[in-house]
Amino acid sequence: MSVLVKETTRPAVTGSRNVGQNRSIEIFDLIGNTAMVRIDLFREEFPKAMVCAKAEYLNPGGSLKDRPVAKILLKARERRELAEDKVILDSSSGNAGIAYAMLGGALGHAVELVIPGNASEGRLMRIRAHGANVILTDPLEGYDEALREVHRRYEKNPDAYFFADQYSNDDNWLAHYETTAQEILEQAPDLTHFICGIGTGGSISGIGRRLKEETPEVTVVSVRPERFPGIEGLKPLGEPQDVVPEILDETVIDENVDVTADEARHYCHRLAKAGHFVGQSSGAYLVGVERVLERYPDARVVTLLNDTGERYGGTGLWKD
Repeated sequence: MSVLVKETTRPAVTGSRNVGQNRSIEIFDLIGNTAMVRIDLFREEFPKAMVCAKAEYLNPGGSLKDRPVAKILLKARERRELAEDKVILDSSSGNAGIAYAMLGGALGHAVELVIPGNASEGRLMRIRAHGANVILTDPLEGYDEALREVHRRYEKNPDAYFFADQYSNDDNWLAHYETTAQEILEQAPDLTHFICGIGTGGSISGIGRRLKEETPEVTVVSVRPERFPGIEGLKPLGEPQDVVPEILDETVIDENVDVTADEARHYCHRLAKAGHFVGQSSGAYLVGVERVLERYPDARVVTLLNDTGERYGGTGLWKD
């Protein structure tokens, strides 16, 4: 695989907010253009394969979610949907919440976030540090209860909020279509497989659409978490009561791989020993990579390292 492990020449994720003469760098300018890194964990078993990943933990908020949240907020301001007196409202399992708190604060807005009560303490600490108001829902009700609660709050007082609604906001998947996918195409133009998961559906939909437009032969593989204990950041789907994200484009998904929390944890530890301290969903993606290589040992695979492992300290992920 031809891999460029460096920044691309594409502008930052926010497009028009490039650094120009007489203007200092802003937090938005630090988002995107992440490095593509080689993952050598499979070299001995699959010597003909090439595995690379986008190091999304290098974004200023520490995760992939900086990209869609930046686009959602800036586009809302352009369209005057996000007025100065509006409170930014959404639900999040943590990473998007950090991005909302960080970027909303930078724009001068109050932020209110509905989060499942089992979110890691590291994420909650970061969100609160940026000044956001956090509402925790019953963890036994799962992430879908947070979605229901945020809708209830917005419906009670719609004039007070800008409801970002990342599950149905097209700017979510467009951020990945325009930036993440473009960077992948520049940095790894001859990839054969892309491995991703579903949270809001934004990354797999946006990246999958763009990759298939440019290189239709690419296989898009979706990593599906077990329902319990689950994998933080990834959404179980398949049961009638599950809330399916409106922006999810299932037509771009060619294959599904089921992954357990223990399998994801195993690869988090392997990645850490290789120098990449990342979270549970990134470990799950590496399980998906392994399953692909078992069938296609000479595959050229790209995946994502979604977030930093430092915000999982209280989850048991790093206990021996």
